[in-house]
Amino acid sequence: MATTLARRLAAAIVLCVLVLAAVPAGAVSIQRVVSPGGVVAWLVEDHTNPIIALDLAFRGGATLDPEGREGLARMVSATLDEGAGGLDSQAFQGRLDDLSISLSFSAGRESFSGSLTTLTGNRDTAFDMLRLALTEPRFDPAPVARIRSQTLAGLRREAEDPDSIADKALMATLFPGHPYGRPAKGTPESVAAITADDLRGFVKRRLARQNLLVGVVGDITAAELAPLLDRTFGALPPRAAPWDLPEVAPARADTTVIRKPVPQSAISFAQPGLKRDDPDFYAAYVMNHILGGGGFTSRLFNEVREKRGLAYSVGTSLYPLDHAGLIVGDAGTANARVKDTLGQIRAEWRRIVKDGVTGDELKDAKTYLTGSFPLRFSSSGRIASMLVAIQMDKLGIDYLDRRNGLIEAVTMADIDRVIHRLLDPDKLVIVVVGEPEGLALAK
Repeated sequence: MATTLARRLAAAIVLCVLVLAAVPAGAVSIQRVVSPGGVVAWLVEDHTNPIIALDLAFRGGATLDPEGREGLARMVSATLDEGAGGLDSQAFQGRLDDLSISLSFSAGRESFSGSLTTLTGNRDTAFDMLRLALTEPRFDPAPVARIRSQTLAGLRREAEDPDSIADKALMATLFPGHPYGRPAKGTPESVAAITADDLRGFVKRRLARQNLLVGVVGDITAAELAPLLDRTFGALPPRAAPWDLPEVAPARADTTVIRKPVPQSAISFAQPGLKRDDPDFYAAYVMNHILGGGGFTSRLFNEVREKRGLAYSVGTSLYPLDHAGLIVGDAGTANARVKDTLGQIRAEWRRIVKDGVTGDELKDAKTYLTGSFPLRFSSSGRIASMLVAIQMDKLGIDYLDRRNGLIEAVTMADIDRVIHRLLDPDKLVIVVVGEPEGLALAK
């Protein structure tokens, strides 16, 4: 009976979230809430549905994993809700399920994140469950062993997946000897070496009020949220261990080929890009949309796939890290077409450097990037995640009001400047996984 009720309530939450219409960014009013104990959260009130979504992040992620313990942050994220306080894994998960509370954690390269969604009526219990997971995780032997086994199985699958192999090899090639170059999910050896004490040490060192960012959206007022922040996060240590890493420039390298007997090759490529706080970031963002980030409308898609049928997929994106910046891309193509695919990618790099972009391309890119922005506000959870991301990137509480204006302000001169500042086909670092034919002729 309880399970059936939980499923119905869970379905109600999903339905309420999915039917929320996208709203203009300007209609989202962000409040900065400071608890009596000094915990800060950004809040968007929405009393349309009895739902509360909370996202949180701690600065510092998988790149801080100790050598020989790569994958530690990911292991913590997978085990943090596997029992806490007086509740073992089954009891903890059972209570979440009975009350239709969604609680999960994840670890990125530079942050450790959590997400909570609950019906308003279960608010206090949901926040208490989050508190327990963050401050009193159990890391009992059975669930740790189960999660370790699942993680190792995932690593074995990735070891056979060309795309995963290419991505890992690309980062290792770009950042040799730097934490960015190490596998964020770990290796079979490093994951096998992680102990429960390692998990506890991570929580003690990394999860603190000092590096905590919180975003809340939904059926709760600032007056109601403030004391909940102290009750939920007040027991965290005041300060975390340092999370800074050394600045690093991506390395130059020749094309790397990793031979694997598969019918099509996976291609990953990158070159130096920009960090998020660079004044040219928005010009680079618009330029990348035109070059390879615009899906069906990008130059790479049209020239590589549509006109020539060289690749099944191709695209690029900006990848700003705290201590480095990249423009990254990927493509998938038959082994016999790898040489031509890479040749055309480089040709598009050269063409945009030589000829720039057209006025229509700039206009269309800005129209899409500004017009599609409200789609990011289609659910409470997505808005809560965005609130945390804005804080993480230090964009300011008024960013949602300013963002489209920053895109609209990009000029042809800005695009030309950033193209000549960044794009260089000779700086492309390329990794190919498969059995490419004639690749030496692709340069």
